[in-house]
Amino acid sequence: MQLRYAFRLYPDAGQQTALAKAFGCARVVFNDAVRAREDARRAGQPFPTAGQLSRKLITEAKQTKERCWLGEVSAVVLQQSLRDAETAYRNFFASLKGTRKGPRLGAPRLKSRKDTRQSIRFTANARWSITDGGRLNLPKIGAVKVKWSRRLPSTPSSVTVIRDAASRFFASFVIDTDPAADATAMPDSDQSIGIDLGLTHFAVLSTREKIDSPRFLRRAEKKLKKAQRELSRKQKGSKNREKARVKVARAHAKVTDARREFHHQLSTRLIRENQAIAVEDLSVAGLARTRLAKSVHDAGWSQFVAMLEYKAKRYGRTLVKIGRFEPTSRTCHACGAVDGPKPLSVREWTCRVCGTVHDRDTNAAINIKTAAGLAVSACGAPVRPGGIPAQREETGSLGFPTGNRAA
Repeated sequence: MQLRYAFRLYPDAGQQTALAKAFGCARVVFNDAVRAREDARRAGQPFPTAGQLSRKLITEAKQTKERCWLGEVSAVVLQQSLRDAETAYRNFFASLKGTRKGPRLGAPRLKSRKDTRQSIRFTANARWSITDGGRLNLPKIGAVKVKWSRRLPSTPSSVTVIRDAASRFFASFVIDTDPAADATAMPDSDQSIGIDLGLTHFAVLSTREKIDSPRFLRRAEKKLKKAQRELSRKQKGSKNREKARVKVARAHAKVTDARREFHHQLSTRLIRENQAIAVEDLSVAGLARTRLAKSVHDAGWSQFVAMLEYKAKRYGRTLVKIGRFEPTSRTCHACGAVDGPKPLSVREWTCRVCGTVHDRDTNAAINIKTAAGLAVSACGAPVRPGGIPAQREETGSLGFPTGNRAA
């Protein structure tokens, strides 16, 4: 399985200048490729191939006065930028044909030098390396200091250098993990749970445990509002405005990092303790268009479920998603009777058939587990027999013999 590990970089002033050149050159090559494709489309001609674009936009462009500075950066960075343009067009056409899952994609657009997030990618051909001192040696940039937070499990196949909106630099490595090592990383377990995701509590488990919602965005709103007001008062184009923009971006990055860390810790704990996990396939995009939009985004359900999904795949666990239209909140888990619809203000209700008093969220978590076929009766048979989907696999992260932070 491929994983991606990200580590914080601390380039010095000269290295930051070299990285800025590399970001700019990669952006120019990408934009030239998009323009060449668009010019061919308007002229009714076939799209130029990747080889033709590479020869014209990189090899020949380096010999011209207008593009001679492309030779100041690694050629691999420029080639990878062309590949990114090819991938963007391939995804666009697949989206038009309906063969690509997810929302429809638009045609590739030109990148701006004012984009707050920029990146370049180095493959093995670029001859980048990790020095004995733990620095990341990049061609035509130098040995950059890295804050290792954990070991890399194997040799990386590529590294992407990222500059985010908060002006922080990261190195993101792609690594193939060892399936045998992953299989023994988690202890054996015969437990299974259902999870009901919510806003009052982030998650309620079928074991009746309730996990509070940290509400990272809500707690940081006062600081964010103050930083945003300061930004709005700065003159556009000034250095003080750029400083204020970075301050706002760092405040948002702090909220994002805290939320991601919470999701990682909780998902890892649940995967470690349970062999099978059932969750509801929520329509987050639909809920994000309601008056609860800010709270829904603050909870980050999609990111949490995605972590459960890839970790279950990596460690040989089972993740089951049940349909979003299952009446989990109004079905009595004791007798199976289905009651009428209930507004969100109703947190407890009594079954009119058997008289059981239900906590709304706990009852829903138990019903999610039952609907997934994970609940077991006294004789050991599933309460609701049915096939469980095959185990899902996980995608990417890495490490190195010193330390680092996972993406």
